Amino acid sequence: MSDPEPEQSSVLPPVAGAEDTLAQRAYRLVRERVLKGIYPPGAALSRRRLADEFGMSLLPVAEALQRLVNDGLLESRPRVGTRVRMLRRDEIRDRYTLREALESQSARLFAQRAKARDKAEILRLAQKLDGLYADWESHDADADYRFSVRQFHVNFHLRIAEIAGSPLLRFAIEREQDLLFSWLSDTAAQIHPLPPHYHSELAESLCSGELNRADEAIRHHIRYALEELLKFAEEPNGSRWRMAPRRAE
Repeated sequence: MSDPEPEQSSVLPPVAGAEDTLAQRAYRLVRERVLKGIYPPGAALSRRRLADEFGMSLLPVAEALQRLVNDGLLESRPRVGTRVRMLRRDEIRDRYTLREALESQSARLFAQRAKARDKAEILRLAQKLDGLYADWESHDADADYRFSVRQFHVNFHLRIAEIAGSPLLRFAIEREQDLLFSWLSDTAAQIHPLPPHYHSELAESLCSGELNRADEAIRHHIRYALEELLKFAEEPNGSRWRMAPRRAE
């Protein structure tokens, strides 16, 4: 099977034009590496090393890292430094509770507002996504393929929110997806293959036009994902903080 379609496979911000600033460039570079797992959960980030690598001063790098802290992808501690955020088991559960609430409303609005062409698009994307996951095991050692599939998966959910017609709701869902995506970069290879037609059945419920059916389907979808994920969740012991440099400048 071919790789995921490029136009549907990126959760990263679009490349900016000539007005792109150094801070924006540093933000995109670090964010991409976090989401790809190049900087895994708990990894310490040094502003000075990043500035040297990116060929820029400390100021835009510091601005980018602070923005990522605000996004929830990084966290910082005084006199210790900045690291990629690690989620505890209870926090993962809490994040999925919030995600369920957000995506439940997204599903209900989609069921209410989606036009025929929107439904056809979601059904097509769901079928494509099922095919990509069905081919997952044959690409088990291919980190780039797994990352692309996971990006496609995120965009599938964001597209539902876009069609639902609430930019703020879409933004909130994307923010939660980013945080979970970064943590899953360490565990994605361990997650069991999804049931056949997993997303196609979800899409059919969303496209039914029945609000309660759409709501129930998306809640089941997210709860199943949480149950599978918690099988592999481990409580971080904080040792990576102790391994971090005393000053990450």
